[in-house]
Amino acid sequence: MCVKFTFSLTCNNQMSPIAMLNNLPNVITLIRIILAPVVAAILWQPPSAFLGALALGLFCFAGFSDWLDGWMARRLNIVSSMGRMLDPIADKLLIAACLIAFAAQRGGDVLFLVPALVILFREFLVSGLREYLAGAKVVVPVSLAAKWKTAIQMTALGLLIAVPTFPQFIWLDGAGIILLWISAILTIQTGLAYFQASYSHFKK
Repeated sequence: MCVKFTFSLTCNNQMSPIAMLNNLPNVITLIRIILAPVVAAILWQPPSAFLGALALGLFCFAGFSDWLDGWMARRLNIVSSMGRMLDPIADKLLIAACLIAFAAQRGGDVLFLVPALVILFREFLVSGLREYLAGAKVVVPVSLAAKWKTAIQMTALGLLIAVPTFPQFIWLDGAGIILLWISAILTIQTGLAYFQASYSHFKK
């Protein structure tokens, strides 16, 4: 009887509002991960005002959720190791999915492909480095420049997604490409800084 009572009490605690609230930032992050292929699938279709508006709405929601889960985790003091792992993964998946979808849509647009490839290559390399450092129990904090890099990437993609919905704003595509190049430069800079900060650990 004692064992059954203890198990029941544990289950009730897990289903309590406080426990659910503690998991909410991670749930929001998981929703952002799920949205990444959905937005990419929409962008893969022939451009139209409706699909563009749908993709833009989902993308903006995903971008807002990035701020929301971080704000909730800090406000409620429920920063978790899972949240620290999932949050950057969600951002990278969303950005990579959109870049790949746009690459298929835009064909041989060199002005888009070059910064897109730079961004993707950097993310693969840094992710591999982070996995290596995690095995060595080394944590390299995210820099302010890296946060700006992600913000500019999201803004650039948002402008490009908005093009079919707002064709009257002919500057959207050009502004998105310019910001994508700026983010690619920051991507190289932050990637090099990350490798420099981690270099000493390769000698151990």
